[in-house]
Amino acid sequence: MTRGTHLAAVGALAALALLAGSGLPATVPTAPDALDVPAAPAPPDTRLVAYESCDDALAGLRAAATAAVGPWGLHERDVAWVAKAGTGEARLDAVAAPEHSTTNVHEAAADEPDVVKTDGRRIVTISQGVLRVTEPATRRSTGRLDLADGPLPDRERERNLLLHGDRALVLSGESPMTLRSAEEQVTGGTTLLTLVDLATTPTVLGTYSIDSALIDARQTGATARVAVRSDPRIDFRHPDPRASDAERIAANRAVIASTGIDAWLPAYEWSAGRERHGGRVGCDRLSRPADATGTSTVTVLSFDLAAGQLGDGDPVSVAADAATLYGTANSLWLAGERRPRHGPRPGFRDGRPTEVSTVIHQFDTANPGPPRYLASGSVPGWLINQYALSEWQGDLRVATTIDSARGRPTSASSVYVLRRQGGTLKRVGAVTGLGPGERIHSVRFLGGSGYLVTFRQTDPLYALDLTDPAEPRVTGELKITGYSAYLHPLPDGRLLGVGQEADSQGRTQGLQVSLFDVRDPARPVRLDRYHLPRAGSAVEFDPHAFLYHPGTDLVALPVDRGVRLLRVTAARISELGQVTHPGAGGQTLDRAVLVDGVLWTVSAAGLRASDPGNGRSLAWLPST
Repeated sequence: MTRGTHLAAVGALAALALLAGSGLPATVPTAPDALDVPAAPAPPDTRLVAYESCDDALAGLRAAATAAVGPWGLHERDVAWVAKAGTGEARLDAVAAPEHSTTNVHEAAADEPDVVKTDGRRIVTISQGVLRVTEPATRRSTGRLDLADGPLPDRERERNLLLHGDRALVLSGESPMTLRSAEEQVTGGTTLLTLVDLATTPTVLGTYSIDSALIDARQTGATARVAVRSDPRIDFRHPDPRASDAERIAANRAVIASTGIDAWLPAYEWSAGRERHGGRVGCDRLSRPADATGTSTVTVLSFDLAAGQLGDGDPVSVAADAATLYGTANSLWLAGERRPRHGPRPGFRDGRPTEVSTVIHQFDTANPGPPRYLASGSVPGWLINQYALSEWQGDLRVATTIDSARGRPTSASSVYVLRRQGGTLKRVGAVTGLGPGERIHSVRFLGGSGYLVTFRQTDPLYALDLTDPAEPRVTGELKITGYSAYLHPLPDGRLLGVGQEADSQGRTQGLQVSLFDVRDPARPVRLDRYHLPRAGSAVEFDPHAFLYHPGTDLVALPVDRGVRLLRVTAARISELGQVTHPGAGGQTLDRAVLVDGVLWTVSAAGLRASDPGNGRSLAWLPST
């Protein structure tokens, strides 16, 4: 590694003299039952700066880790939340391709990985380590590739796909952890990427592996950007049970003091045909926030899917934590939680630490190649998932929940508007005090409007006017039982919510699909609902499972082990039919896609072609 080299990959990062978003005081809550939330403290310094050299990087990382380490290691109080979801539709160009649905994603210009992809001419699926290609026009399987071999047991993998022309990128990684206990020492895992040629028989063109856990990925055109996270590989000894906490901390700090820089820099390997290459993220590719803890590193990799190989991924790394990725056509946003490093141990509510804030880093992805760092900022509270982030007219809207804590009798939620000023995401507006005693269950930002669902016993659907970034405000509220875990826009000012019905005490009562009229921002109204007792849908936690076709008003929802077909008009929800797959006890259906007027449902057992108007089977293609 070269010493004294600045971070070339992110432009003039070191030259940016950044201050964290100094933040305006929160505006007076406008919700009818708004909570009197204390003004948030000034956001901490979140700027990113480059290390001057490897010696500088090692010294800084050791010092940060030494300050953060406890008697049981670096992650004894860490809670990492990873949520992957999306809405809208991405378009893949294809010559003379039949009409087809696409992955339900957050932003139309930023495609997201999923277990099934189609360009209208082929359907590509990945299940249990096997990639399969189906030709919908002839309703036959045309290719199969077993990718089960690798460094990870199949049960610990999550596999998804990105598709560009005749290339598929398979992303594999350990299932994300949502809670780390004091006994668990996490080292970051392994991410494996496989580039597959689909032109004829599916063939592996090359692979890429890095000793980091997969966060998420986004694709714009032929460029795929993959975000991964790694913990430092520090071998903390098992502490002597008779030792005091102070003695354990001292021993752990001694281990950190003897650890080299390679412990923080992820190693990677990549192949192209018979070629094999290896490397490690260089010190010149690493930057840090001013308050780095030295407990994790986030790396963004960039790949050209039109090329015949993956290469080294052109890595850009930040000595920070992140669990949520949000992407648009021109920007990539990485968000992670920050907890107090000093003082009393924070309280917990529903498995989350209180007194947390969310730190957000923005990168420019308008051009191919590695992303360029732009700015950072922070807001109080935690994100439910990537839907809590939305870029509109250059501003970022962020919805968070602050849980109960000492001196604060109840939880509440807020929406903040951040604007890039120099290298800072500065808070320019906020509306606070939403849903006292509740937490966010779903968020949807649509242009200058926002919709937010909180829940404890009833489901307040808040309508927000965000057209003036400096004065966001609540315009209306609808209280119904249950909640919506996912919100999807429909034509003519309608909104569809998928979640759970609940009784007056907040006990869930089964799947509920709600049709809202939000044309009048002061009076959102529920027009109709569909209820299935004792049922649930994968859409509640994975919006990729949602299918809506505006031309036919079709909505397809995986429910338990089948797919329910609904017709959603301007004022009514009606059931059309149901699709199931064969197998002992039935097979869980993961996805549904529409190609040339035919509904294709996907499970581990195979693919079924059905009539979308009633669910009648047209063909069955078993996986074996």
